[in-house]
Amino acid sequence: MDLKILIVDDDENIRELVRLFLEKEGFQTTQVSDGNEASELLEKETFHCAVIDIMMPNMDGWALCEEIKQYYEMPVLMLTARSEVDDRIKGFKLGTDDYLTKPFHPMELVMRVKSILKRYNLSSDEIITLGAIQIDTRKYSVSTDDMSISLPVKQFDLLYTLARSPGKIFTRDQLIEKIWGFDYEGDDRTVDTQIKRLRKNLSDMDNQMEIKTVRGLGYKLERAK
Repeated sequence: MDLKILIVDDDENIRELVRLFLEKEGFQTTQVSDGNEASELLEKETFHCAVIDIMMPNMDGWALCEEIKQYYEMPVLMLTARSEVDDRIKGFKLGTDDYLTKPFHPMELVMRVKSILKRYNLSSDEIITLGAIQIDTRKYSVSTDDMSISLPVKQFDLLYTLARSPGKIFTRDQLIEKIWGFDYEGDDRTVDTQIKRLRKNLSDMDNQMEIKTVRGLGYKLERAK
């Protein structure tokens, strides 16, 4: 299941920070800058969770949270620069599932999102199946009926990212951002090196899937035909 998170905040930097960390954890995200935009989007698309700021122009987070809880079955995490207890109480009365005060650590936000999704019996994929191959995020392993391979963390993260979207081309920059983080300062050839090692480790399974180089663009994973 690909879980979709709606990010609603009038601060572009906050939206981008939240997006980066949620997408690194495998979530799909959509970002809008105020409650009106979010309300219009919710009429057209389905989301599994909303991360919304309180203080926004047009429709604020209070009104948006109330609307979401009235019309949609989805959890809400509210963000605010205010830490007053009254604000927290108001948020919970409106139905918010959790509350995080700015400034916050991005990984704390990720863990809170995962926690409230579990309370709604939703979680990101732990196992990806490609034909006879299973990619298990709990064990960092790749297996078929007759073999199992444990991979180093970065190689596994590369495989998992590619395997979640078979056929999709990922640039080196996209892979670095998702796996090494947006503040990584190393050479982008690191991706090439890790892909080479990954291919070698998966050589006994290359009749099931193949990591292809797309010249001038990046990499993609294709299932065996």
